[in-house]
Amino acid sequence: MSIPYTTLIKNLKKDFSHLKVIRIAILGDSATQMLVKALKAYGFEKGLNFEIYEADYDQIERQVYDSESELFQFKPDYVLVYYSSNKLLKKFYSLDKESKSDFAAKKIADLSSLYQAINTQLKCKTILFNFAEINDTVFGNFANKTNHSFTYQIRKINYELMHLAQSGKNLFINDIASLQAMYGSTFSVDSKMYVNADIHFSLDFLPLVASNLTDIILSIYGSFKKCLILDLDNTMWGGIIGDDGIENIQIGDLGIGKAFTEFQLWVKQLKQRGIILAVCSKNDEAFAKEPFEKHPDMVLRLDDIAVFVANWNNKADNIRYIQSVLNIGFDSMVFLDDNPFERSMVKTHIPEVTVPELPEDPAEYLPYLRTLNLFETASYTDEDEQRTQQYKEEAQRVEIQKKFANEGDFLASLNMTSVVKAFDKFTIPRVAQLTQRSNQFNLRTVRYSEDEIAGIAASHEYFSLSFTLEDKFGDNGLISVIILKKEVKKLFVDTWIMSCRVLKRGMENFVLNQIVYLAQQNQCNEIIGEYIPTTKNGMVKDHFQNLGFTADGNKWKLQVANFSQRECFIKALTN
Repeated sequence: MSIPYTTLIKNLKKDFSHLKVIRIAILGDSATQMLVKALKAYGFEKGLNFEIYEADYDQIERQVYDSESELFQFKPDYVLVYYSSNKLLKKFYSLDKESKSDFAAKKIADLSSLYQAINTQLKCKTILFNFAEINDTVFGNFANKTNHSFTYQIRKINYELMHLAQSGKNLFINDIASLQAMYGSTFSVDSKMYVNADIHFSLDFLPLVASNLTDIILSIYGSFKKCLILDLDNTMWGGIIGDDGIENIQIGDLGIGKAFTEFQLWVKQLKQRGIILAVCSKNDEAFAKEPFEKHPDMVLRLDDIAVFVANWNNKADNIRYIQSVLNIGFDSMVFLDDNPFERSMVKTHIPEVTVPELPEDPAEYLPYLRTLNLFETASYTDEDEQRTQQYKEEAQRVEIQKKFANEGDFLASLNMTSVVKAFDKFTIPRVAQLTQRSNQFNLRTVRYSEDEIAGIAASHEYFSLSFTLEDKFGDNGLISVIILKKEVKKLFVDTWIMSCRVLKRGMENFVLNQIVYLAQQNQCNEIIGEYIPTTKNGMVKDHFQNLGFTADGNKWKLQVANFSQRECFIKALTN
């Protein structure tokens, strides 16, 4: 649930100076002062310092189309654009019958033009608010059958906005319509505030809007949840499998079993979207796995679970084991458990893990979890669907490695291969996603959109390299990205990113060998690296030193002539 507005804005009195600064411009056709306060205060809750420029009242077009405006002087990272439904309705009423039928098309054309101007000139991310519905009841239910109704036109605008966002790689939608549907129009709107101050959101609704905006920005920035860890008894199904037996657990289409089935359907969709699923249960493993293997009403199966842990150890230790296998941050994990004691233990011992307070009634699990928006994302690719399988394969590697006394023998046994090539139209979406999502193995943490990656791929000022990794257990897909900026007889490592799931396999050595080969082919004498520390990339602070680079101020240098190939057990399929 959201933080009350009066409580939230107390954050404005706190010290923001130590937090990461993100520059946001807010443009609105109505009063936005209270939204600015809510957004600034909510940013503090998430560890961000939102430096906000609030444009003058109803000056959206002037700010965007005047290159001398305050918006251009501010140079924002994000531009938030808010057009109110009430003013949209007023414009609609002023039109003649024929013009009303084209209202949505003209509004979308205007919004598209606005976005293109922002994207072309400011080269930042744009977040457009979609429109909360207003049922003016002029046509009653017949509004759904005539394009002359406001209901028809506003729904068409929201629909076309989704298409616009698909084509605009730097365009994102703040889904006010969904928030209104979830919480109700009477909750979201305060008629007195609208009439007296032209403020269209209620004080209770403003924190939800601010939370939604912050979720979008965090996901673009690379902070998001990757893994859902699930308890089993009374979380995944009703009852206790060890006591009640497989035939008596509650799941299916009858009674409370329906709640657990619909919960599993939601979890299955998360898995298909790319969220890693893990199980952490106090149970005998054979009993715990039985419903996944044999129960006809189970939606989730063992193939959906990347790491399955069922034993009698404490759950905090088991979650630490899951983290060691997945090699992702604890702050990327969500843990769901019906037992308040288990939730408290995990929150106490691993405070970085998100642990929602599930309602007592399982029928309320799913409605409650939907309000939390735990799994916001800024991108989605076909490769995301394969993530659970890739982590299942990684768990197999971890088990096999225990049988080898020598790490080199283990790596050689994997029969690893990598396709190395420049960015192309097939890899650009995944490359952009890695720059946006990678936090730990990311030397400079520079974020790029798909359009920017496409520009780099086409530019003569850069070399680009993408790396896949496949072994006898399976294909990890595209797991490393290199962007090299050309300088006179030198290459500067603008971006070096690698997926943490392939650590300790010699990929760093393999990548460096390929970079040096590229330098030799292009008569470059020196490779220059840089490490820019963040709160999350400490694991690579010694990366260049470990690879033989020499410190030079805040940079690292490698002389190509002095380089010797580094040992690795990966075969390049393409050079």
